[in-house]
Amino acid sequence: MTSSESSPSAPEYDVVIVGGGIAGLTAALVLGRARRRVVVLDAGSPRNAPAGHVHGFPTRDGMPPAELLELARAEVRGYGVELAEATVASVDASGAVRTGDGGEFRGRQLILATGLRDVLPDIEGLRSRWGRDVLQCPYCHGYETVDKKLAVLGTGETSIQQAQLVRSFSEDVVLVLHGDISLSEEDASGLAAMGVRVVDGTVVELSVENDALAALVLADGQTVPCEALFLEPAAEMDAGLTEHLETDDDGCIVTNELGRTSQERIWAVGNATDPSAQVVAAAGDAYRLAVVVNAKLLEEDLGLAVAAARPAAGMVEAADLRAAV
Repeated sequence: MTSSESSPSAPEYDVVIVGGGIAGLTAALVLGRARRRVVVLDAGSPRNAPAGHVHGFPTRDGMPPAELLELARAEVRGYGVELAEATVASVDASGAVRTGDGGEFRGRQLILATGLRDVLPDIEGLRSRWGRDVLQCPYCHGYETVDKKLAVLGTGETSIQQAQLVRSFSEDVVLVLHGDISLSEEDASGLAAMGVRVVDGTVVELSVENDALAALVLADGQTVPCEALFLEPAAEMDAGLTEHLETDDDGCIVTNELGRTSQERIWAVGNATDPSAQVVAAAGDAYRLAVVVNAKLLEEDLGLAVAAARPAAGMVEAADLRAAV
């Protein structure tokens, strides 16, 4: 279904959700079960698409991300939630959503669950290995690398902590100081005590053998053997989604404790607000947010019902008065 087919005249929904990942679909499930009219707009390019499996999600551990999302889509459809394939081009301050093909969607409330787009270092051969043996999260993928030769790409201070965490999965770990990163004496002694080797050099290429990562090639020609590489990429979000919203230094959407953005009827959840939120955490946060959004809709419904009842009550009182006279 395209956005032009599902919304030729910008119909009014209770809630428009931008993003069909686990956060967006969890919010849609809760709101669909609350009998709200909901549409989910999704471009079909989830952040975790390159990963082979989802981990840390009870009853779904090891499931391919695409399979998990398809199950979730089937569930929300069962509660009347509309799913529209659409790339969102912009969101205005009122919460109106415009898509790349000229469609427009309006809802009483808007939830941004767009996630983020990872920005990988410019290293030859790295992107094709992303999600396979070039990895980000040790909690998501560390167990599958147990006892292998592991490397951590040092691009910032957080890489030091990442190397310490990766060390719990293997005795053979090397931290390559690739970016603008320097080790304090305390950091260096701590890494040495844990058995993490440190190599200073810029990685220019990945060496792959038999469709598997074999080594990192440094600018000086040195090679660092490894079977998996961990790194923390930068992340970005489309500017058209955040033009009217407050964002933090990382480009993520700033919300209050309830999940509301700087605009009254616009909410955000998942990686759009927290780059480190894992699948199960994003689902939990989205559930709570959906309950809050439904409470806001109910508050508005109550106000409209009371306002509509007042004229009717006034007409009855006037009729009674005329009858008494």
